[in-house]
Amino acid sequence: MPGPKRWWLPGRDEERPREARRWTRIAVAVQGPPTVFLILRRMRAPLIVLITIFAVSVLGLTLIPGQDDAGQPARMGFFDAFYFMSYTATTIGYGEIPHAFTGGQRLWVTATIYLTVIGWAYAIGSLLTLLQDRAFRQALALQRFTRTVARLREPFLLIAGYGQTGRLLGRELDALGRRLVVIDTDAERVDALDIDAYRSDVPGLAGDARNPQTMEHAGLGHPYCEGVLALTDDDEVNLAVTMTAALVRPELPVIARVVSPAVEHRMAAFGSPTVVNPFDRYGDHLRLALRAPASYQLMTWLESGPGAELPERAQPPRAGRWVLCGYGRFGRELTEDLHAEGLTVTAIDLRAETGDEPWVIAGDGSEPHVMAAADLVGAVGFVAGTENDTTNLSLVAAARHINPDLFVVSRQNRPETAPLFAAMRIDSLLVPAEVVAHEIYAQLSTPLLWRFLREMPALGDEWARTMVDRLQQRCGHRLPWLWRTTLDASEAPALHRWLRDGQATLGDLLRHPDDREQRLDIVPLLIQRDGQATLGPADDEVLQPGDEILLAGHPWDQRALLDTLTIDSASQYVRSGHRVPASWIWRRLTRSGR
Repeated sequence: MPGPKRWWLPGRDEERPREARRWTRIAVAVQGPPTVFLILRRMRAPLIVLITIFAVSVLGLTLIPGQDDAGQPARMGFFDAFYFMSYTATTIGYGEIPHAFTGGQRLWVTATIYLTVIGWAYAIGSLLTLLQDRAFRQALALQRFTRTVARLREPFLLIAGYGQTGRLLGRELDALGRRLVVIDTDAERVDALDIDAYRSDVPGLAGDARNPQTMEHAGLGHPYCEGVLALTDDDEVNLAVTMTAALVRPELPVIARVVSPAVEHRMAAFGSPTVVNPFDRYGDHLRLALRAPASYQLMTWLESGPGAELPERAQPPRAGRWVLCGYGRFGRELTEDLHAEGLTVTAIDLRAETGDEPWVIAGDGSEPHVMAAADLVGAVGFVAGTENDTTNLSLVAAARHINPDLFVVSRQNRPETAPLFAAMRIDSLLVPAEVVAHEIYAQLSTPLLWRFLREMPALGDEWARTMVDRLQQRCGHRLPWLWRTTLDASEAPALHRWLRDGQATLGDLLRHPDDREQRLDIVPLLIQRDGQATLGPADDEVLQPGDEILLAGHPWDQRALLDTLTIDSASQYVRSGHRVPASWIWRRLTRSGR
């Protein structure tokens, strides 16, 4: 029986020795019985009251004398008394059986009816209280979640943290057909999974990802779990998730969000997780934008996912002095990157101590005398990098009032303030959640895209500008679909003979299977052959068996290319221009007619 389909993940080591492929099972409590026990504990007193009322009522009916239709003394049996109290206590009321009751019996039944009403009111009230009890609802949700995860029979990614980063990445991965399991401490975020427009159901659990049992409930030990993404806003939580995955499933790839270099160093002690630092990545991006604006534009566009609009080509000043407000982790990272590009920086921070670093001014950037000391008039760039969005917006407004020609960079911390930053028309905006989500998407979507993004800057800005023009010409201003095609017997069975003859070129492959004079609006981004990559291959590139191609185009062009790859008649028409009947019968009739 074939194993589950595996997606590519960075850090996956298929050659890991057998002794390293060990799983450490985490002992977890079984979730079925505790839910039942919780119900029995909370409903114990109401059930005892009901049972006692019912038993006393039945016993009283059997002891109180009655009479039959002839007027002779008679006593009700236990079965008749039980049957009568059953339909009386449930308000059905079939009448008096087996004979009409005496006054004593009716007096007893009247008393038991009121007792039964009190008992049912007590039991129903206790049940409603139990249904609203937080512990019971959590136990029930955990039981349902655990069963849902256990029934998964296709590879899935475990996401710890469903904040802004988790939501952005979740939607992008869902569009690729990836299954997800989510953990988050915020129950409202988990509840939002039910109303988010996902293609497939996403199981979610409100719990602490630092707890190894929570990770086990979420499927860390599941054979179909193919990777862990630690995306919370707390570096310590992400470290705990990385540590748990490394100790329990050491062969499992882990991608973690982190902003602290110290925590990043501690993560490195647990295997080799892929770490994404949004501050460090943004600094690298800004350096690329300074050196090669078109390369930065292309990289940003491809990382944004299908449907993203082509971003404007930023033109940061390559010489001069920058003023930076907020000299925390982000400010220090960005200062180092600007210094590496030969730019000078004046940093302003309220918590800075005078004399630590010559370019740092201690003070509040919103105060006029502090801004005057920073000399914004003589600066070329301004960075609002504090942890408060309101402060950043006010700093940007003040800086532009002093020097309207500044190139402005700002940090956006909360998604709710996005419209305000859009209205300010920031030249370069850092949204940490988007940086992390786009970086991880590029790594998880396909290894060819990740390789393209890593090697593309080395080809120069003019090459990137040409590639952007090709994508615009063929696909428009919105990023089309990206996919990988492997020219082998499984994905391209119709090209086997053509490739073996060494006569297939990339341009011939991209002809339309219905009209070979028309070229498909597909842009080849990369060809990988024997571990070597060719970026932006030309149409005269000769294809070979086993080539892996990264393509960009619309879904309808992808379907047309699939016909060429899999249908013999379409492949032969694209190659030679001769239409060959598709079915075996028509081919026989065509030959016999000759």
